[in-house]
Amino acid sequence: MSQSICEAELLYSNLAVDPDLGTLVEMFVDEMPNRIATMLEQMSTSEWDKLRRTAHQIKGAAGSYGFDPITPHAMRLEYAIRDGEPEERIHEALDELIDVCRRARAGVSSG
Repeated sequence: MSQSICEAELLYSNLAVDPDLGTLVEMFVDEMPNRIATMLEQMSTSEWDKLRRTAHQIKGAAGSYGFDPITPHAMRLEYAIRDGEPEERIHEALDELIDVCRRARAGVSSG
């Protein structure tokens, strides 16, 4: 997951152009590295319920801040844990969620 992200893969909020919401979008993006670290810690310590709740929170927040493409990935992780899927599937869902979360950017696309 240490690959560099090209401009075409970056994810911008559809609310970033709203002057009233731009700061909130920035805060959401700024908090993302901490959320990712929290999820990785929860996975490494098998804190499944906490990881499920974190995914649930990201699912709601992503939609609220205009990052709709993050929502289905967070939902997949949340449901994989809720449904007791094998750890391998939970790991895959987490990896996909982290990948899309790392693409989130504040501001608007230059393209």
